[in-house]
Amino acid sequence: MKNVTAEDLIRICALRPHPEGGFYRETYRSPARSGDRNCCTAIYFLLPAGARSRLHRLDSDELWHYYLGGPITIAQIFPDGQEERVVLGPDILAGQVQQHVVPAGCWFGAWLERGVKFSFVGCTVAPGFDFDDFEIGGRPALLKEFPRSAELIKKLT
Repeated sequence: MKNVTAEDLIRICALRPHPEGGFYRETYRSPARSGDRNCCTAIYFLLPAGARSRLHRLDSDELWHYYLGGPITIAQIFPDGQEERVVLGPDILAGQVQQHVVPAGCWFGAWLERGVKFSFVGCTVAPGFDFDDFEIGGRPALLKEFPRSAELIKKLT
């Protein structure tokens, strides 16, 4: 089997640019509803080398699943100002995880370390994703609210 590239995945999986950065395609939207939202949605998400997932937040929990490629670092800023970084990737022995939940209302973004060509993951949101519930973080407002996270905010805004 030949080595898969980010360009292969974009083409084969019919991915398109995501407003936060990277590429995505919705793969599932539950027909069941909870109020005005679908109960669950799922996407493929690809972050290629040199790209980043800008700080954003959702009104629902988001479960990340590792699929292919190198590790991806997910950074979170919780409402109380605490930070957490988790590496999603293939190397369990190095402490990487294959699934991670980002709680609703938490600011988060992601990046690849130098030398990683891409990371191909899945994201499942429940209640289901809606762009009305998606907020990209603005640098000035985030720096004012979370001054202790200035380095992270500058990296991901």
